[in-house]
Amino acid sequence: MSIAQETMEKQVQLNLPKREILPTMYDLPSEEESGLPDEYHLLQSELCTATFSPDLSPDEVFVASDLNLYYDSNHTQWYKRPDWFAVVGVDRLYQRRSLRLSYVIWQEKVVPSVVIEFLSPSTRNEDLGRSKPKGKQPTKWEVYEQILRIPYYIVFDGITKEIRPFHLTKNGYQPLEINKSKVWLPTLNIGLGLWWGEYRGCVRQWLRWYDSQGNWLTTETERERMAKELAQHEKALAQQETERERMAKELAQHEKALAEQRVQQLLERLREAGIDPDFR
Repeated sequence: MSIAQETMEKQVQLNLPKREILPTMYDLPSEEESGLPDEYHLLQSELCTATFSPDLSPDEVFVASDLNLYYDSNHTQWYKRPDWFAVVGVDRLYQRRSLRLSYVIWQEKVVPSVVIEFLSPSTRNEDLGRSKPKGKQPTKWEVYEQILRIPYYIVFDGITKEIRPFHLTKNGYQPLEINKSKVWLPTLNIGLGLWWGEYRGCVRQWLRWYDSQGNWLTTETERERMAKELAQHEKALAQQETERERMAKELAQHEKALAEQRVQQLLERLREAGIDPDFR
């Protein structure tokens, strides 16, 4: 029995007036019949998640990829499934205790701050707002721009490596300026750009986030590797310092031995010359 059904039964038992009970995350479908995304979509979404670090506590940011986003309380079965999105200002866990099965706007009360769609032939027109709604449900562009009014919407073509960023204005989505394949999102104080490098064994251009200084934000694996390299470097420096101390000690002992040897040689010459060095 769903939570909504349990609530309605309690109302009947207590003879309370009936009111509309909206479905919760547990009542709504959390899977899509069209199948799972390809490997590139999975890895690219993973890298976006791993490097998304706005200047907030990690518990104040929820990030998801390929998750149902329910947006209309009047049509509770309507949803969109963004390739990647982030919500700033909401707890990472559902009601501070559970992983989310979906993101339900009428429960969460906070809309996503940024959405990224990775273009594919089947979704290109809808992602770019060029298609008309099929049936009653609006397109992704209409939901993001007009219904949810998501501040930033970014479309990325993984084949041509073209970034198309938009920001919300009173007139709807307008293009954001791109500088050297990078775009800055001022209200989030974070940027997104094309980075050439290796991720999960694949070398290519990837989307990843960068900070206000223009530095690429690192993944946990990269931070662990850098920490390990730093520890190894510090260990090598410590070993070098230990070796220098040992050599300095040996040099001091050698110089002391040479000094004592010179003294003995001088004393021997004095004795040979008939001078008693011990005479007081």
